[in-house]
Amino acid sequence: MRRLLPAALIFLAVGPVPGTVMRFPETDLTQEASAHPLAFPPASRGAMRFVRGWRLVSPHSRFGGFSALAHIGQGQFLLVGDNGYSTRLSLDSRGAVSSVRIRALPTVDGRPARKSMADTEAMFVDAASGKVWLALEGVNQIWRLDADLSKIEARRKLPEPRWPTNRGPEAMARLADGRTVVFSEDADDDPRGREALIYTGDPAAPGPAPVRFFYDSGGRGLISDAAALPDGRILLVHRRLGFDPVFTTIIAIVDPADIKKDAVVRSRTIGRVPRPLAENYEGAAISVEKGRTWLWLVADNNFNVWQRSLLLQFELVDLPPKKTPDSKKAAR
Repeated sequence: MRRLLPAALIFLAVGPVPGTVMRFPETDLTQEASAHPLAFPPASRGAMRFVRGWRLVSPHSRFGGFSALAHIGQGQFLLVGDNGYSTRLSLDSRGAVSSVRIRALPTVDGRPARKSMADTEAMFVDAASGKVWLALEGVNQIWRLDADLSKIEARRKLPEPRWPTNRGPEAMARLADGRTVVFSEDADDDPRGREALIYTGDPAAPGPAPVRFFYDSGGRGLISDAAALPDGRILLVHRRLGFDPVFTTIIAIVDPADIKKDAVVRSRTIGRVPRPLAENYEGAAISVEKGRTWLWLVADNNFNVWQRSLLLQFELVDLPPKKTPDSKKAAR
């Protein structure tokens, strides 16, 4: 019975509900988007300080459902939805949107993808080459695409046993040392935590098997994305479901030095999305400009009329220090 209520909440909150009104009843492929500023004041305290945010809208029928985010240049973003479509856009300091490009991701056989075959949940982009890595739930694979997102260069299945459909790879980050960490949303009903993997090589290409470990979220909810921080640690986005608000988003950091075979890794909370801005945040990206570190979050609207595609910007300030090598106390 304990799992019935969370399951019902997930069905109602993070997926289209039968009988509800959906966006875009008719197909429109107009390559346009706009950003509407959110009326919420900037914060001046805490480690995670809200700066500004926008509601992203477009007449394009495939715009939305964003579950992965990358900051690819000054004011430039790549967003990927769990419907198998990508969106590139530029956003200037005034909130004006330009250079919008919305297109389908490539597929293995060249045919239009069904959601079950293109359910992208996480992404990272190589800054030097522009190549893009995607984590796909359902098919349990990691893909490497070219910089134009027109070709699948490599793909690799996650190791057996297979992570359950809709509970598989949800968050992924490339670390500064070249390793890649992949977190499941809710795989392996293990008392130690949720199953996760760390790869020493390219996770989309043949190579050494990844190392399995477990993540104990400490009641923060299920992971919805991850991003590498400049200091080498991993930022984790957690989604906790309830009734008022439906979504609580908690941000924490974890030290990859704690990751070892079958180890239990824990994190430390640094902040949360303010209650008035509550939404289904599934994409995260980190950018560094003039010595300042920014966190970007994007929400998945599930193509429901009652949800919003929000893009938020936070500044990360005075994060908790990294553990010293001789520290034996687990992060909390």
